[in-house]
Amino acid sequence: MCLGIPMQIRGIEGYVARCEAKGIERDVNLFMMQEEELAVDDFVVVHVGYAIQKITPQEAQTAWELYDQMLAAG
Repeated sequence: MCLGIPMQIRGIEGYVARCEAKGIERDVNLFMMQEEELAVDDFVVVHVGYAIQKITPQEAQTAWELYDQMLAAG
């Protein structure tokens, strides 16, 4: 099973974004989204260190609610 993690962009330098989710920060590669307009505070889905899709804040919130429910049930 593959899992994409919604993260918020906190800073961008070239093809690398500093992203945050639930207090954890990571450097994320933006190369696969070079055609997309991305800015600080945008949300992206991150899979194995790469941003693969831009999403809305509501989509990010919904995903985290589902992940939290799965973790609570597990």
